[in-house]
Amino acid sequence: MYKIDFKSSVKKDFKKISITDIKFIRDSLTDFGKNFSSEYEILLMQKGKIKKLQGQKEDLYRLKLRSYRVIYKKYDDRLVILVFHVTTREGAYK
Repeated sequence: MYKIDFKSSVKKDFKKISITDIKFIRDSLTDFGKNFSSEYEILLMQKGKIKKLQGQKEDLYRLKLRSYRVIYKKYDDRLVILVFHVTTREGAYK
């Protein structure tokens, strides 16, 4: 199981999102962390739910949750998924 950590800026992102959507995002991320493995990640990549972002200095990934995009980074040695940003599709890549 991976631990989910939120960067402090994610609190600011959550202020722009309804409470129902915040609950959905948190529940989805909890399930994501519980089920996370290399095989699960590959399956989600094949389905188009996860995509590795290109043009970044570090390995960042995008997770699709309904109309929201969660940008995250994996730390294999610490089993942590650090969530950088939560936003709608329109604002995800700015």
